[in-house]
Amino acid sequence: MTKTSAPRTAAELKAYVEQSPMPYAKVGVFDIDGVLRGKYMTRDKLVSSLDNGFGFCDVVMGWDSRDQLLDNVEMTGWHTAYPDAEARLLPETTRLIPFEDNMPLVLGEFSGHMEPVCPRSLLRRVLERASGMGFAVKSSAEFEFFVFDETPHSVRAKNFRNLNNITPGEFGYSMIRNSVHADFYHELMKLCLDMDMEIEGLHTETGPGVLEAAIKFDDAMPSADKAALFKTMTKILAQKRGWMATFMAKWSNDWPGQSGHLHMSLVDEKTGKPVFYDADKPLGMSDTMRWFVGGQQALMPEFLSMIACTVNSYTRLIPGAWAPTSASWGYENRTCALRVIGGSPKSQRVEYRIAAADINPYIAFAASIGSGLWGIENRIEPTAPIEGNAYAKKFPARMALPTTLWEAAQRLKASKPARALFGDKFVDHYAATREWEEREARKAITDWQLARYFEII
Repeated sequence: MTKTSAPRTAAELKAYVEQSPMPYAKVGVFDIDGVLRGKYMTRDKLVSSLDNGFGFCDVVMGWDSRDQLLDNVEMTGWHTAYPDAEARLLPETTRLIPFEDNMPLVLGEFSGHMEPVCPRSLLRRVLERASGMGFAVKSSAEFEFFVFDETPHSVRAKNFRNLNNITPGEFGYSMIRNSVHADFYHELMKLCLDMDMEIEGLHTETGPGVLEAAIKFDDAMPSADKAALFKTMTKILAQKRGWMATFMAKWSNDWPGQSGHLHMSLVDEKTGKPVFYDADKPLGMSDTMRWFVGGQQALMPEFLSMIACTVNSYTRLIPGAWAPTSASWGYENRTCALRVIGGSPKSQRVEYRIAAADINPYIAFAASIGSGLWGIENRIEPTAPIEGNAYAKKFPARMALPTTLWEAAQRLKASKPARALFGDKFVDHYAATREWEEREARKAITDWQLARYFEII
């Protein structure tokens, strides 16, 4: 076994840890907000957990991204006394962490009473639905993220204002910027290659210190694992060199938001043949692809809270902010919420462009794939494709997207397709977490409010 090849079965993982001089491994689960929650685990405990599962305090599904306890959920809370939840380790997700002497990192997912609301389990159920329809899903994610010459201490000392980006100016696709900081680019690309989340393309975007990474496509579940791990490991790598990376949807009024676009396609599960392409159909879109896009378009307003998952997400979804504001679609049109990408049977896919970098990849993929499958099941026809600038066009009210996280959560709670696809327990729990997030935001006295009202009102 080479330095960069990780064990991917229970037997291989047991053999690896038993032969390793290091008596520990890392295990973790991704919570509702896409935060990796985990711990070190002894060799003996890891071996036992591979066979029997392990307990993980269910508070991680009952607090927010700042560890504040939710007061509006039924699944866990003071009323349940925060017991351990059953969890299972997934040896196929194992990575070796290069900066921890190749210590294994093993992902898990909740089972038992927390399984209905576990993000990774949610996506697994959606993919099982696809399999029942005869499809396998291929997908990939691409993220924009800003990098700062700051530390966790310095950003707090500055109250997250007047931060120093690693580079100034716009400089999109800059060969100057990526050459001056080639050491960081090389380190990030090597880390991702070593940890099985290979970057297919990495470049500067327009803005100070902003990069965009496209993660290589894979089957949908490994693709979501890679996307979630990429965000975590990029932040770790930046902080280890005295920098910080943010995946907020929008961190500054002065710059466009940060996208987290999702690409997906379906193949026949038995033959592996792509099913989105039909040379005899308009735009090369098969009936299956057309209905898939139709479902995504129809359900986007109802599922938006699963995509635009923070209060900050909605600062990006406004006119003139280089992000879609309606459930529009077009062929090779980057101004639309859904972009059909044409070409060969292998390359034909849909890009879900409404997503920002702040997504929980498991939940976002579940929403985007699930709505497409619903479209196939119900043969939902999309509108005519948009030509030209979608930002400048007017759309029917049914295509309008919620403008706040609270509104989006109410749309999700009222959605019959959401409950059919994701289950009542997930919909109720997730919507409640988004309502909590909006309530917390309403408590904040912002700089904008002070500047606007302090003297004049």
